[in-house]
Amino acid sequence: MQRSLPLPPHYDPARVGQVWRVSYAQRAAEAEAWAQRHGLQPVLHDQQRVALLAVDVQNTFCIPDFELFVGGRSGNGAVEDNQRLCEFIYRNLGVITQVFPTLDTHSAAQIFHPIFFTNAAGQHPAPYTLITADEIESGVWRFNAAMAATLGLEPDYVQDYLLHYTRTLTTAGHYALTVWPYHAMLGGIGHALAPAFEEAIFFHSIARCSQPDFQIKGNAVLTENYSALGPEVKYDQDGRPIGVFNRALLDKLLTFDAVLVAGQAKSHCVAWTVQDLLDALMAEAPDAIGRVYLLTDCMSPVVAPGVIDYTEIADAAFARFAAAGMHLVRSVDPIDSWLR
Repeated sequence: MQRSLPLPPHYDPARVGQVWRVSYAQRAAEAEAWAQRHGLQPVLHDQQRVALLAVDVQNTFCIPDFELFVGGRSGNGAVEDNQRLCEFIYRNLGVITQVFPTLDTHSAAQIFHPIFFTNAAGQHPAPYTLITADEIESGVWRFNAAMAATLGLEPDYVQDYLLHYTRTLTTAGHYALTVWPYHAMLGGIGHALAPAFEEAIFFHSIARCSQPDFQIKGNAVLTENYSALGPEVKYDQDGRPIGVFNRALLDKLLTFDAVLVAGQAKSHCVAWTVQDLLDALMAEAPDAIGRVYLLTDCMSPVVAPGVIDYTEIADAAFARFAAAGMHLVRSVDPIDSWLR
């Protein structure tokens, strides 16, 4: 296995929690020189192919004071996670074959944003409100019919759908419908990758001649989409598809000898991505479950102090993943101590 590399001179851990412009031309020249200096070969020569699935490493989740910063219980979780993730990428440039960054991608009027709902007083739900089937059925929360025309939806259809949707979440054992702060807005700075991570995967791309495979998720109006592989609810009350399973991504991941998973948030988008991956592998390729490695020190759960704390729920989910045969590992440990 390729030896652990030093951190390149341009990397500054103090800037990981900040927003700045990546100097592409300079980094590209440095990456080619770095590859030559350390004997890095193009990924087409990799005998062991390793994928890094990096879930939603975006400003909106990873930069303090952005819309949905994942602080975890430490209050600085995503920044600390990304310091470790960037350093892991740099130290293992010669091991990682391809990076799959996912991008949570939203517009204002989606089923998990405040503008989508109103109550009898015309008010919208506050962020972190949990909306239940009982509240939909009793009319506590209704679809904001003022949005219907621009969305191309009939208000009565959406109201019926909301009852179907919230009931389906309960039946499937998923989280209740959560109203989130506006976040990951397409075209906005919050949607972009956190710069330190973007720089690290760009450096890898040039040094190893490996194109990152970006995965867009979360842009369907009528469903949450925590998982990179599929939506929370796939069909409406009439059996028509609302979102689709990302078969292409699964097929690509199945071609790798190892799949490493990191990103935000451990309790939501990472956990449901891993759950969908586990379900698919159990059904189609159970022998591949042991090829999945979860970088537990490169992810944090959602914690809104005084409102909600998903730490224990996330830990329980990851214990299930480990019991099923996936590996819980730490990026700070030498990769050859855990990657088989």
